[in-house]
Amino acid sequence: MKTVNTSEFKTQCLQLMDDVVKSGDSIVITRDGQPIARLCPIASKQSATLVGRHKGEIRIVGDIVASLDELWDAECSSC
Repeated sequence: MKTVNTSEFKTQCLQLMDDVVKSGDSIVITRDGQPIARLCPIASKQSATLVGRHKGEIRIVGDIVASLDELWDAECSSC
């Protein structure tokens, strides 16, 4: 988590807010080395559907529909 002192925050406030929005990370504002405030992004409203929610975050590796060549509990070799 990034920290900035109050004088730096005063001069770069708008840029720091843009950085927080873009990165999603919080910034701790300090005075005399002591934390006094935190600048953090507000959680955006999530859509009611799950479709596309994790787009760009999940990566599929390999063939996810191929058979594992193993018997499942539902498949019985002696049935």
